[in-house]
Amino acid sequence: MTIPTTPLTLVLAILVAPFFGALLSGIDRRITARAQGRMGPPILQPVYDTIKLLRKEPILLNRMQIVYAYLHLLFMIMAFLMLVFGKDSLMFLFVFAFSTLALVLGGMCVRSPYSRIGSQREIMLMVAYEPILILIMIGFYMVNNHSFLLSAPLSAARPMLISLPLLFVAFLVVLAIKLHKSPFDIATSHHAHQEIVKGITIEYSGPHLAILEIAHFYEMALLFCLIVLFWASPIWIGLLLASASFFLMTVVDNAFARLTKMWIFKFMWTSVLLLAMTNVILLYWVSK
Repeated sequence: MTIPTTPLTLVLAILVAPFFGALLSGIDRRITARAQGRMGPPILQPVYDTIKLLRKEPILLNRMQIVYAYLHLLFMIMAFLMLVFGKDSLMFLFVFAFSTLALVLGGMCVRSPYSRIGSQREIMLMVAYEPILILIMIGFYMVNNHSFLLSAPLSAARPMLISLPLLFVAFLVVLAIKLHKSPFDIATSHHAHQEIVKGITIEYSGPHLAILEIAHFYEMALLFCLIVLFWASPIWIGLLLASASFFLMTVVDNAFARLTKMWIFKFMWTSVLLLAMTNVILLYWVSK
């Protein structure tokens, strides 16, 4: 089962995804505020903030910084559409990685030391979590009749979570990194407890910062759609699984302090990588 690629579905996917991501961001802010004893902003505050940024006067440090911002958004939209329409998972990973690389290059092309430090840390995070994502796609391939298509889990007779529990746990760690949640928010974050607040995006403002915010909304929608694939039939269980993962990320974000970049790297390449590899090896043995 796949979603038909028609102009109408393309437009709906492109329009609905950022609003859904903004809604998740607003709920996250509200839960975080309540956990800290505050009332918190309206749930639609991320939408209001983005609209306000779009209406501000643009300020350019250099042209390439803005080119990379648009490339970051473009590749993120492409990755999201590839996921929604069930395309090849390996190509999806490449496009998803290109989006992050565009963000890194945008942070490196300015003179701000905080932006460059954020870019360097983002590169280290990519080295830490990309092997996990590759192993997850290998697990997808092994449990979906040797198919790399992202649409395969929708027609599978057995939910992937049953066969990939350790890979799912590993993906939750990657999810925390990609959402810039504590204890992994070392490259960019709006929280005051980080010593380079905003980090990689610190030199963006106005409509150009809004572009990055919209790209992050797409990224949030993409990541939680990936979680739904772990239990895609019936899909309502996958939606419950994604909701539980979202609230878990919020709890973790408010319960842990930020870690150092080397600790994160060692943690990802030992504990998390071991979990993912164990699941893949067990699948291989069972298939034999």
